[in-house]
Formats: sequence, C-alpha cells, structure tokens
Amino acid sequence: MDTQCEENNQTSGDVDASQQDAASIADVSVEVATVDHTLRKLCRKLRKTRRKPKGLKRLLAYLVNILHLAIFVAVVFVVLVVIIWLLLWIFIIHRESNTATYFAGMFRVAHVEFIPEYRQAESHEFVSMANKIQHVVTNVYRMSSVARLYKQAVISDLSNNNKGGVLVHFWMVFVVPRLKRPAMCDECIGAIFRDSIHTSLKNRSSVGYLLGLAVDIDSILINSVQRSDFTLSVTGSQCVDKLYANLPGARVPINVFSSWGGVNCLVKLTAVPGSLIRLTVTSFHIEPSDCVNDALIVYDALLPMRGRILHRLCEPVSSSFSIVSTSNVMLLSFRMTNGNKSFRGHFEAIAEEICVSQIETHLEPDITGQIYSPFYPSMLPPQCTCTWKFKTPKSTLGVALHFQNYVLKPKDIKGCDSGWWKVNEIIFCGSYVGHRTVFRIAGHSPEVEFRCSSRNSVQPFQASYSSYNISQPCSESHFLCNTGLCVEKSRRCDGLDDCQDESDEVLCSRPTKNCGGNRPLHPLFVCNGETDCHDGSDEVNCTQETTCSAISYRCRSDYCILKKNAKCDDVPDCLDQSDEADCVCGRPSPLKRMGLPPGTQRIVGGVNSGEGEWPWQVSLHFTGSLYCGASVLSSDWLISAAHCFSKERLSDPRFWSAHLGMLTQGSAKYVAEIQRIVVHEYYNAYTFDYDIALLQLKRSWPPSLSPLIQPVCLPPSSHTVTESHRCWVTGWGYRSENDKALPSVLQKAEVSLMSQSDCKKSYGPISPRMLCAGVPSGERDACRGDSGGPLSCQAPGGGRWFLIGIVSWGAGCGRPNLPGVYTRVNKFTSWIYSHIS
Repeated sequence: MDTQCEENNQTSGDVDASQQDAASIADVSVEVATVDHTLRKLCRKLRKTRRKPKGLKRLLAYLVNILHLAIFVAVVFVVLVVIIWLLLWIFIIHRESNTATYFAGMFRVAHVEFIPEYRQAESHEFVSMANKIQHVVTNVYRMSSVARLYKQAVISDLSNNNKGGVLVHFWMVFVVPRLKRPAMCDECIGAIFRDSIHTSLKNRSSVGYLLGLAVDIDSILINSVQRSDFTLSVTGSQCVDKLYANLPGARVPINVFSSWGGVNCLVKLTAVPGSLIRLTVTSFHIEPSDCVNDALIVYDALLPMRGRILHRLCEPVSSSFSIVSTSNVMLLSFRMTNGNKSFRGHFEAIAEEICVSQIETHLEPDITGQIYSPFYPSMLPPQCTCTWKFKTPKSTLGVALHFQNYVLKPKDIKGCDSGWWKVNEIIFCGSYVGHRTVFRIAGHSPEVEFRCSSRNSVQPFQASYSSYNISQPCSESHFLCNTGLCVEKSRRCDGLDDCQDESDEVLCSRPTKNCGGNRPLHPLFVCNGETDCHDGSDEVNCTQETTCSAISYRCRSDYCILKKNAKCDDVPDCLDQSDEADCVCGRPSPLKRMGLPPGTQRIVGGVNSGEGEWPWQVSLHFTGSLYCGASVLSSDWLISAAHCFSKERLSDPRFWSAHLGMLTQGSAKYVAEIQRIVVHEYYNAYTFDYDIALLQLKRSWPPSLSPLIQPVCLPPSSHTVTESHRCWVTGWGYRSENDKALPSVLQKAEVSLMSQSDCKKSYGPISPRMLCAGVPSGERDACRGDSGGPLSCQAPGGGRWFLIGIVSWGAGCGRPNLPGVYTRVNKFTSWIYSHIS
C-alpha cells in the first residue's frame, strides 16, 4: 500500500508538466494540490488501521467485536421467534380458536305441495325451492344473536311427508371462537329458529309463517353433528346412493361390500307418500369394535342427525331382523375398514299399522291367545301405538298377560324408556328383563293402550293372554310371586329363586339342619362343600345325577349333579370331567413385598396388598386417569360394571386403557387398549339392575406375565358361598365419602356376605341380581373409584378364588348398616360365556 502511494505522487508531477497548453497554472495547481492532500490523508489512515493494538487496547477491541456479534445473533433470534409465532398463530392457534361448528336440521313446510322433481337435487324445481328456503334460514340467523358466527346454510334434501307438505333437511355452518362455544348448544340454535316463527304466528295455529314460509313448529329438529358427517354428505363420498321404493311391499335390495378397500358411504332410502320403511338386515359381516371402525348407523331422516338414530350395528349379524321408520325416509351410514366385509339386506314400503284389536278370552284359564307389539317381529320404532280391548266371559274373571322378557310397573316421576302403557286409567312403564312375568288386570272388559316411548328402536315383545279368577289369582296350593308367577307353596324358602325376584325366598327363617329326620335335608345344606351333619350324610352321593335347577351343577353333557361347587375344585365330578376344564384361574402367587410405602388405608378400612396377591385386579383408566376397576376373565376379556360406561363418551373404547399386573398406580406390567365394550342389554341406569359389562382387549397380555396377571375363576350359577369362604374387595378407590386423595397402592378389605333378607332391610327391594357385603359397623367397604372391581371369595381350605361380585353401588361409603351392593356374578354366567366363548 505504501508503494502505491509513492507511485501516485510521481505520476501527478508528470501530468502537471504535460498539460501546460490545456489549462492555466492556477487551475492545475489547485486541482493537483487537492488530490495529493486527499491521497496522503487516506494513506495515513490505512497505515493506522494496519497497526495491531497491544495490551489493554487489544482486549477492548476484542470485547467490542464479541458484543457486536452477540447483538447481531440476538436480533436474528428475535426475528426468527416472531416469524415462527406468526406462523403458529395463522395456521394453528387462530384455526383452533375459531373452528367450524356444524348443525343438521329438519322442519316441515306445510303449504307447499310435494312434487316428484324435488327428489332430484339437480332439477330446476329443487334448486328454486332450496334457494327460497336457504334465504329464509339465512335471514333468521343473520338477524339473531349469533349473526357474526353464522356462515352458511345448505339445503340437502326435500322429501314428502306423511303429514303433507314438504320435509326440509338442511345443514348449517358456524365459525365459533372458543369462548363462545357454550352458546352454540343444540337447544340454543333451535330456540332461535322457533322464536323467529313465534314472532310471525297468525291465527294461533301450529304453523308459523316465516317470510311467507309456513313452518310446522312441532316438526323442527336441530342438533349438532360431526364435521365428518357434513363433509361426507356435502362434498361426496365413495358411495352416496338414493334408492326409492315406489310400490308397497316390493323389496329393493341393498348390498354393500368392502373387499378391495374401506367403505364410507351413505344410502338414502325413500318410499311412496303415506308409507313407512321397513329395513331388513339379512347379514352384516364386520369386525366388532363398538362402532369405532366398522358400523352401520340407521337414521330416521335423510341426514346423519344424532337426534334421529334408530339403531346402531357394531357387531356381526347372522340372523335377520328388521327396523321400521316413523316416516317414509331413512338413511344408512356405512363404515367398513379394509377386509372381506359386507352388508346384505333389503327395504320396502309398508303401510302405517292400525293396531286396534277386539279380544274375547275363554272361560278356562289354560286356554291362551297371543298379542304382539306393533310391526312384530320388527323392532319397535320410536313412535307407534296399539290398543287391545279385552272382554272376559264373566265379571269375576280378569285378564292375565304373560310376558317372556318384559315387565310392567307403575310409572313414577321418571319417563318411560321402553313403552308407555295405560291400563284402567293407570299409567305403567314397560322394561325388559331376563325372566318371565305375569301382569294381571282386574276387570272383565279392560282396554289396554300401548305407545312406543324409546328414543331408538327397541326389541319387540309378545305376550300370551288368558282369563284368571280375580279373587284368587293362584290356586290354593300355589304362592303368588311379586312377578305375577304362581309357584308351588312347597318351593317357598327352598333356596331357589322360583319367582325370579326372590319374593318366595324373603321372610324365610334360617332352615334347620334336620339331620336324620323324616323330612329331607334342606337343599341349602346338601352338597355345599361343608359337612353340616355330624355323620356327613349331607355330603354323600353328591355326584349322582339330579334334576337340573339353579342350585345343581350342570355338566357340559347337560346332565346335572347335586354338588353345587363342583367347578374347579380339583376333583373330577362330571363323567366328562367338564367341571375341571378351563381351570387355569384363581391361583395367585404373592411375591415378597419389597419397599412398599407404609400405606394409608383406602377402600374404606383397607390395607396394602402384596405384589401378585390379586393378579386378576385391573385398573381402568379413562383419558389417562383412574375411573373404575375390572377383573381378568381370560387372555383377552375383562369384566366390570355397566354403569362405568353408561354415558355416550364413556361408551367409546378409544378413551379407555386397562392396566394389568399392577400393585402401585403407574407401575402396570401391561397396559392394554380396549377394542369393544359389551354392556348388558337390560342394564337399568336408574336401579343399577344388570350392572355388568365385558371388555375385549385389542391384544392379549403375554403369557410370560402369568405370575402377575391371571384370570379369576368364574362361578357357575349353582355356586354357593358358605361361612367358610373368605371374601375380599379390592381396588384403588377412596377411603371415605369425603376423601380427596386416591391411594397409590392396591387396597384390600375383608368383608362378609349378607343374606338377601338383611340386604333388603337396609335398602328395600333390590334385584335378585344383586348381593350385599360388608360389616355391620361399615368400617370396611368399597367406595368411589372401586366400581367395577372384584369381590373375590376363596373356597375353603385354601382353594381357588372365584369372582362372586362386582362393585356396583351403595348409600355412601362405610356407613353403618348400609353395606356395599354388588352385582351377583353367578346370575350372569350363561350371558358371559355367550360373549367370551
């Protein structure tokens, strides 16, 4: 750089000498002086910058450079953070906080005559009418409190209605911020539409003229739906088909297959005006998954509206059955995943049934006839009526109705979910049970009116009718049960539930052990596994064949023996040795307890369990938190309480997980997903009757975990618990009603089984499918969080453990003289094997 500066100076002098003729000396001198001065100044600055600082100056320069670099990096980081935040806000947060909400609706326009062109969405007539209705719906919500949230309305279908006019099916879409979602309830959106009609009512009729549209107020139905329902119907799917039955009684076939890929489709069914639709399902081959993967949902509408579901099919169907609509439209929503899956069936138009019968009974009570539910043998629709007018030969005779699986009880403050009955001006509610009943009507010419009252389709019923003597319903040699049945008086207090509600076994004194007497020994003492007589005569010939009953053991060959507890007692009693089959159960191998925390007592009055002590105990978690208990029945089946899954969201197996082989919460040896939940079809959410459910695991637990995971033995229907049995209730539930902290270690508490008579003294009428267990002081009991868990009883002499009860309900926790109520498992043995075998 210094050499370059000297060369510049020399060159400047040469230029001065050569330019005397081109310019004046003064001008050149000024110019040269200015350039030279500038060049020298620049060279001096360059030399200074080349000098390296030493000592303190050098350190300061180094620190200044680091500071500049840090500032630069910080600025770049802040810019990146701002950009990322903006992208998150635009694409995620903003979208989440303002999400679309979808509603499906129906209403009837009374003053418009239906024409066939309305069935074609591409026709000019449909488009014209749809635009008019869409304009009306839009105006209603554009002028409402949710105007800013309303986005659009889409008219899906126009159908003829059996009441006349046109039935409108439509969608509505709202864009709703998260804070305003509670205002978008079904009732809120429906109320806006109804209020708009109320303001335009004329002549106080049931039809409100809204902008010239005569809307039947009673026909309005609006409910929220899933986004998938809307997109499937509006944007199309793999199969959206429309089928029409134009001739009454003519069958229209429906076949859907999923051999080459998954199917997600809608099939809309329409029949001639004034008719109903009967859908017959011949076969349905799917993988059972509680409607998560494979399902058929039948709607009483042309839209997949949650409030108009007739029936759900979540399991395979091998025997045909039929479903009836309440109008001339029906929607089938199919969902089938990959595999060789199929649906076969047909539908037809049927006439509305006028169910009115005049019936005359005979003088002899043993001569009977039959009455049937409307549309029998089809399932009952949500709306139907039937009237039977009876007449007996004499005024002293009444009418007896004999049901196979149905019972009538006086209506209370609750509604009737399975049938509304009016008999002699008294209202009764019907419900389904698992046994026979007799309903007697005191009057020689009663009129019986029945109305369907369920939200969905329910199974049909039939009853035989006969005459009976009003003053003496049963003969002198028979006892009248609360179920209406007549049983022989000699069968009272024999330990058998002949009445199906234990009314023949209450108010019975403890039977005496009349060993060696003239009368036969009471059935409770015969072959119950304990020596009740000194000479042991009560336990002799227990394997001899006997009449099959609820207190005799039925072998697989269908013959019965006297021995009640023959199942898995390590002694072959049946000739085919079936009593010792499937007995890999109920043999815990407790491991040495290492380092367990000194426990807080839970399960009211409980103590800590040991590792492997209750290998069938399961902790059921809903959305990751303990909710109920269960027991292991086999490698892929669990058993629990139905009330754990009673609500809609609770019935979805995807939210559940089963923690097996666990002593301390969070230390499960195996965590399994649930494939499906089978709740007993007769479960009553008000009384907790039939409170039992089965859960199928997606994957079986590995055999290597058998020391810590093991099934509990399932008791046969004849199984008897004696005083020599030890019974324990286990679980991770609360220690008291007001407790707020759940235990970490599995708790156990020993309890005693109570007689049904004592149980009914505490709670009044209870079902024969329930039992009570506890201690009089209430110090040992199950509590919240234990529901669905096991009540296990060990056979005398260190025998196997059997599942005797399932934690169901009770009055509080640990209250004196108010024991826990459990589902009596041996009443459901046949039902359990019908699903898990």
